[in-house]
Amino acid sequence: MQGQTNTFVRPAVKSLRKTMTDAEQKLWQRLRREQLGCKFRRQHPFDTYVLDFVCLERKLVIEVDGSQHVENHQYDEIRSAKLSIAGFTVLRFWNNEVLTETDAVVQMIWNVLNPSPPQPSPYAGCP
Repeated sequence: MQGQTNTFVRPAVKSLRKTMTDAEQKLWQRLRREQLGCKFRRQHPFDTYVLDFVCLERKLVIEVDGSQHVENHQYDEIRSAKLSIAGFTVLRFWNNEVLTETDAVVQMIWNVLNPSPPQPSPYAGCP
């Protein structure tokens, strides 16, 4: 997504890729190489932000939050709103959630990427 990143964010991206948290590393092992059917990027710059993980094709952002986000929830809400305006869906998970319930987290991501088709009402056509 060329032209959407401020240049001051780019130097941080390389550093963040090298210093991913344990939770980010664990989730990255499940997202990389199109294991969920689409390509994810890690520590991807967008505007003034660095997104933990993003699937540009599906416009899905995944953020893995640590304890510092408890105090910064207003910032996170503004950030999510800006990403939503840009057309992204944002999923947020806590570090401990990713570390202890990895399969459930991956299943939630899968469900967002592959929504179930609407089912007809069992009462359709009944008198």
